[in-house]
Amino acid sequence: MWISAKPPFVYFHRCATLHLEQHLPVSQHTYFISDVHLGAPSVADSQARERRLVAFLLDIQAHCKTLYIVGDLFDYWFEYKRVVPRGHTRLLGTLASMVDQGLELHIFTGNHDLWMADYLEEELGAKVHHKPLKLELDGTRFYVAHGDGLGPGDLKYKVLKKVFTNPLCKWLYNRLHPNFGVGFAARMSRMSRESQSDDDHAFLGENERQLQHSKTVLETEDIEYFIYGHRHHLKDLPLEHMRKNGTKVASRYVVLGDWISLDSYAMWDGKKLTTATYKQP
Repeated sequence: MWISAKPPFVYFHRCATLHLEQHLPVSQHTYFISDVHLGAPSVADSQARERRLVAFLLDIQAHCKTLYIVGDLFDYWFEYKRVVPRGHTRLLGTLASMVDQGLELHIFTGNHDLWMADYLEEELGAKVHHKPLKLELDGTRFYVAHGDGLGPGDLKYKVLKKVFTNPLCKWLYNRLHPNFGVGFAARMSRMSRESQSDDDHAFLGENERQLQHSKTVLETEDIEYFIYGHRHHLKDLPLEHMRKNGTKVASRYVVLGDWISLDSYAMWDGKKLTTATYKQP
């Protein structure tokens, strides 16, 4: 099923957080970011990254109608019924204010924050996606996903993800006291991150699992843009695939980079998609 983007509702709102009142004009741009990993590796580093992202959001808010955060907004996340991890107030407050002023916000779960439930939907008005999303913007078809567990191989992670997202396992974890549950999730996330090297994020060409998954999708569907997170490198490449019936299809393969070392994003202006890195004024 295709999901068409809807125009935002625009109205006046008193922004207590930003201490200003403004009217957001009807805008045309859709932005994509991923892999912010708030909470890692330290409070100071996380807050510095958070301030950069908030500055970016304030810079684009006048012409941003839709924002897609394509996974791993948080380095760890476990959502109890009445308890969520502390911190991130600058970003959450900014996003809430922008949504109040008409922003359409979509947040994807990633491999570090896959335990999202309804908190961000209720508090921010965001739409949380747990699976890849196919959508149509201005007549152009997009396939958007964080990218973890897609493509061939990586069976160990795929099994772990099924365990972590199993309703019974989540219910059992909910029985743990938050001081232990959130702390344990943070430690596991840190251990996973520290076990990786820069080589783990190197572009593997045709061996990229996400790229191979894209070709599988292209076998049966026409997609103009594939947009992924997860791999922590910034790529915007042409993608061609020869179907089994002899038909050749063309697309683009986009990986969004991250906000740890790149501060990168993609923007759709209604006609074309561009990737860039943010330089704070």
